[in-house]
Amino acid sequence: MSSDPPVSAKLATAAPPAGPRAPAGMRRFVPRSLYARAALILVVPVVALQIVVSVTVIQRLYEDVTRQMTGSLAVGLAALVEAVEAAPDAAAARRTAAELAAPAAVTATLPAEGPLEDRRGLGDLSGRTVIGTLRERIPGVRGVDLTVARAVRVAIDTRHGLLGVEFDRRRVAASNPHQLLVLTAFTSLLMSGIAFLFLRNQLRPIRRLAQAAEAFGRGRIVPYRPGGAVEVRAAGSAFLDMRARIERQIEQRTLMLSGVSHDLRTPLTRLKLNLALMPEDEDTRAMERDIAEMQALIDAFLAFARSDALDSEPELVVPLDLVRQIVDRGARAGQAVTEGRFEDASGGKGVMPLRPAAITRAVENLIGNALRYGSRAEVGAVLSERALVISVEDDGPGIPRARREEAMRPFSRLDAARNQDSGSGVGLGLAIAADVARSHGGTLRLGESARLGGLKAELVLPR
Repeated sequence: MSSDPPVSAKLATAAPPAGPRAPAGMRRFVPRSLYARAALILVVPVVALQIVVSVTVIQRLYEDVTRQMTGSLAVGLAALVEAVEAAPDAAAARRTAAELAAPAAVTATLPAEGPLEDRRGLGDLSGRTVIGTLRERIPGVRGVDLTVARAVRVAIDTRHGLLGVEFDRRRVAASNPHQLLVLTAFTSLLMSGIAFLFLRNQLRPIRRLAQAAEAFGRGRIVPYRPGGAVEVRAAGSAFLDMRARIERQIEQRTLMLSGVSHDLRTPLTRLKLNLALMPEDEDTRAMERDIAEMQALIDAFLAFARSDALDSEPELVVPLDLVRQIVDRGARAGQAVTEGRFEDASGGKGVMPLRPAAITRAVENLIGNALRYGSRAEVGAVLSERALVISVEDDGPGIPRARREEAMRPFSRLDAARNQDSGSGVGLGLAIAADVARSHGGTLRLGESARLGGLKAELVLPR
C-alpha cells in the first residue's frame, strides 16, 4: 500500500482558505455532529418565532385590549367617585356608593383600609397596564392590589375617607391569554417533531456513506448503495467510483510487481549460478554480496508494495496477547527484545478487529529497525476503550524531530542521523509500519524514549 498522503489530506492542502469562522468561545457550544447542527438550525428559528409572536401578541394586542377594557371600567369608577364626592356627609356617601356599585357588579367600601400601594405578581404581564390606566383615568387612586385571586382591589382618596372598590379581574384583562401561547407551542413542537423525523431520514444516507468510507479507509469493503437526496446520491456514486479505481490500481500494481519479481529473480538466479561455478576470490565474494543486497531490495520492495494489510479481512483478536507472542518469538530467535508496559484499560473489552499478519509484520519491522540502530528494544502495549497503542523503544541515537516525517517515507534512509555500524536497511521498516497503521485507520508516531533514550515508535490504532 502506498505511503503517499491520503486524497483528503491533499485536497485539504490544496483547498482555498475557509470563510470566517465563529469565535473560539462560541465554537465550544456548537454541536459537532451534522444531525445536531441541523437540529439547531431547525430549532433556533422556531424558538425565535415563538419569542417574536409572544412579544408582539402579549405586549401589543393584549396590552391594547387590557387598556380598552380597563378604560371602560374606569369611566364608571370615576362617576362613582364623583357621586361620593358630591354627597353631603359620610353616611350619604356610603349609601350612594352602595346604590351605584351594586348594578355595576362592583363592591364599594367606605371607609376602606387599603390597599395603600400598588401590588402585582411577577408573572402578571398585563397588571402594569391595568394599574397605569386606572391611575390615569381615576384621580386620587392611592393603591391597586392585583395579588388577590381573580379580583382587583382599588383604594381611592375622597373627602369622606378612603373608598375601597373591588371587582372581577376578568373585567379589565383579556381572559386566558395563555391559550394562544399554548396553541403556538403545541403546534411548534408537533411541526418540530415531524421535521426531526424527516431530518433523520435525510441524514441516514450520509451516515451510511461515512461508515462505508471509514470501513474502506481501514481496509474493509462493506456493501453500500447510494441513496437519499440528489447531492448525497452523487457523493455516494463518486465514492463507489473512487473505491473501484483504487481496488483496480492495487490489483494492477500487485500483478505488475509479480511480473517484475519473476523477471528480476530469473537473471539473479543465473548470476548466482555463474558465481558458484567461478573460482572463489575477493571479486566473486563482492559480487555475491551485491547480488544478495539486490535480492534483499527486491524482496523488501515487493513486501511493501503487495499491500498485505488489504488482502485479508480483519478478525477479532486479543491484541495484548498478539503483541506478547511477537515479543516472545523475537526473543526465542535471539533478538535483544523485552516486554515493557502492558495494560488493559478497556473495561472488559479486551478484543478488537485487527489483521494479525499485518500487525505482526509492522511490529517486527519496528523491532528490527530498533535493533538495527540500537542494542536492545522494549515493546509495550496499552489497550483502552478508544484505541490500542503499541510502542517500540530502543537505546539508539534516535531521529531528530525535523526528520521524523521524512523517516516514514518509503526508501528513506537517515544513516547520517542513525548508527551505521549496526548494518543498513532499505528504508522500508517505518514506511511499512505506517502503512499498516493507516490501513487500520490509525497512525504511526515517532518520539523520544524517556526510558532508553533512543527512538520511541508508537502504533496508534483506533477501536
